[in-house]
Amino acid sequence: MNKTKTIKLLSMLGCLLLGSMVHAQDRKAPAYPLITHNPNFSIWSTTDNLTESATQHWTGADHSLLGMINVDGTTYRFLGKETVSYKTVLATSDEKEYQVKYSMTEPEGDWKALNYNADAWKTGSAPIGDEPKNVKTLWRSHDIWVRRSFNLTNPASINELFLKINHDDNIEVFLNGKKVYTKEGWTSSFQYIALSNSVKSTLKTGNNVIAIHLLNTAGGRFLDFGLANKEKDNAQKVQLAKQKSVDMNATQTIYNFTCGKVDLKLTFTSPLLLKDLGILARPISYVTYQVNANDNKTHQVKAFLSASSNIAVYRPSQAVTATKYATTQLSVLKTGTVEQPILQKASDDMRIDWGYFYVAAPKSSNSIQFVTTEKDAADAFRNGNSASTAKQGKMLALNTVIPFGAVGKAPVEKFVELGYDEIYSVQYFKENLRPWWNTSGKETIEGQLTDAATDYKSVIAKCEEFNRSMYSDALKSGGKEYADLCVLAYRQSIAAHTLVKSPQGEILWLSKENNSGGFINTVDVTYPSAPLYLIYNPQLLQGMLNGIFYFSESGKYPHPWAAHDLGTYPLANGQTYGEPMPVEESGNMIILTAAIVKAQGNGAYAKEHWKTLTTWVDYLTKEGLDPKTQLCTDDFAGHLARNANLSVKAIVGIACYAQMAETLGYNDVAKQYRAIAESMVPKWIDMAEAGDHYALTFDDKNTWSQKYNLVWDKVLGLNLFPQKIYDTETKYYLTKQNKFGLPLDSRKAYTKNDWILWTATFAPTQKEFEEIIHPVYRHAIETDSRVPLNDFYDSNTGIRDNFKARSVVGGFYMKMLRDKLAK
Repeated sequence: MNKTKTIKLLSMLGCLLLGSMVHAQDRKAPAYPLITHNPNFSIWSTTDNLTESATQHWTGADHSLLGMINVDGTTYRFLGKETVSYKTVLATSDEKEYQVKYSMTEPEGDWKALNYNADAWKTGSAPIGDEPKNVKTLWRSHDIWVRRSFNLTNPASINELFLKINHDDNIEVFLNGKKVYTKEGWTSSFQYIALSNSVKSTLKTGNNVIAIHLLNTAGGRFLDFGLANKEKDNAQKVQLAKQKSVDMNATQTIYNFTCGKVDLKLTFTSPLLLKDLGILARPISYVTYQVNANDNKTHQVKAFLSASSNIAVYRPSQAVTATKYATTQLSVLKTGTVEQPILQKASDDMRIDWGYFYVAAPKSSNSIQFVTTEKDAADAFRNGNSASTAKQGKMLALNTVIPFGAVGKAPVEKFVELGYDEIYSVQYFKENLRPWWNTSGKETIEGQLTDAATDYKSVIAKCEEFNRSMYSDALKSGGKEYADLCVLAYRQSIAAHTLVKSPQGEILWLSKENNSGGFINTVDVTYPSAPLYLIYNPQLLQGMLNGIFYFSESGKYPHPWAAHDLGTYPLANGQTYGEPMPVEESGNMIILTAAIVKAQGNGAYAKEHWKTLTTWVDYLTKEGLDPKTQLCTDDFAGHLARNANLSVKAIVGIACYAQMAETLGYNDVAKQYRAIAESMVPKWIDMAEAGDHYALTFDDKNTWSQKYNLVWDKVLGLNLFPQKIYDTETKYYLTKQNKFGLPLDSRKAYTKNDWILWTATFAPTQKEFEEIIHPVYRHAIETDSRVPLNDFYDSNTGIRDNFKARSVVGGFYMKMLRDKLAK
């Protein structure tokens, strides 16, 4: 369920005035995909200039990639930011166990004061929160007041004081009675908050106290906090490379820099080719460096990539090991946690802490590899040191120096590989499954790295060809803004899935419901994601449905409707969402099965699951026309009865079942269910008609909503609903648009961009289609929410209500799907 963050708005004017590199500031995305394979191996840049921020996992945790280049002895940074070094002043629970005093009822007196007597308060260990598995002290009340006393011997020795805190939700923090921090909203990981010198001066030799009031507004509860000292930076300063441009296509993000007398083209390629499961499942991305002199002279050049061991941990406090070794063709660095808790946890805000992260370079490139701590990595390169100085610890760095030697006008190209071996990817009904590339258990990551290096030129060529053809098709289908949105959606949608084979030998393409619950294989996430996979490989959509069919057909889910999910990622052991969505999920499964049949041109997949589909469609015929109070996919909006759009889904689902029956030659069945669907349409019109539009609910004609479920009537050629409905709704929508999009319905200003793209797809004209998607494009390039494209946001401000990095943006491809199936 959703909760709203309050995020300070920054004006676009201010953004345009920042810096002198106007072209480098041109936004192409709210966040830029660099390494994108699955929910665990996913690294992004959240700023338009690659040097303005550390690279991050989609959850927001730093997954640092640092890039530098040395030209004739001068060093330039072009990728990421150097690690800030903190020394603990007051430990958080990931560093050391500590206790606090707390009260769940509002205390009397000045509870913030240093000398306040809190003896009557309870004592508990940190962290505090409402998930028993993740906390030491349970908190389930609306408010909590917390005090933590601590002693200091020499506060004057602190260089820069920072509050280290992770909290959920609204918080006020006081140090020795002085308010030092306040925030509405929550964090998803530890944040370092700079405290002023005046705050630092309140610290005393001897006893001190931090007092906190925390307010829960919705969702989870959590608190963990301490103090840190930002150590003095004695490192040599480096120049920043001048970023000239950044461009994106389906499989690549490409940066161009000037580094003094040399130009650098830096390309991140994640070869997510949906028609080639071998390449798609290979967990390896390329980082390509192309350098050439820009002054017609010759220069000595070497590049540097430092990758953090945090890419292989859940929390930076986890100890890791790092090793350097070689194969016949590669030089390799490897890191992973000491603990290796394979598939031991399941959560939304989670990073993988099992398996191993790899950096590999072909021996032919003469690259030099070594391991240091993160804080020592950049200095090692600047000073020409390449000795490994660490094997175990925290926050280590895998460092690779790529020598180019004398570089002239002709471009010279070399590449490095980044890979991840999860060992086991998911647990599926209590059985641990290996990643697709190692289903047999006999493959090795070194073999994958070697194959990727050997195939480098051919894979890049395939990616470039796909980039061109995808963009050309999108451009033809919807225009430039639509094509650019499709580019933004491509890698993001794919990287929210993982590919495995079930014990029954079926393909499983399992999504993680990123930043909205963390569920695995959620049906109403599959539903909006589907168009991308129907276009490029319907077998993958089968892999999104197979687990749900198995759940019902095995008897593990005994209800006459489809399940919502299979668990919480990466544990697919059965539904963990709190309640069913019977009409929603049954309609989704039937419609998507029909879409597979249409895309593949045969009914084999439907025939395999006909008994289950029949059970579900019979439920829809009884309950679907005028749905009782229940949730739909827009569950953040709460329960709703008599939902007109949900009714559309049921009617379309019944017609889809009839269409599949016809394909299978079950003509009597086809006629029966087609007649049921057709009989429902005039009833729907009568109940939903509200003059110049159709209502949100049948019992309130003063409401309205996007009827995005209607799109399948057009895409699958069902020809159920009269054209007047599409004409009327589209005309009405164009009067309701806000700056960043068409609201979801009349209740609030929030919207979902995947549904907007579906709604636009049934617009009667191309002009109306483009008018509806323009605000969505504007949101992508103007929103202040700098995260992997979020799909749920305020249509007036563009600020996200929740959700990021989700697979649902695969729904942007609906217009392309309609055009493809119409041929």
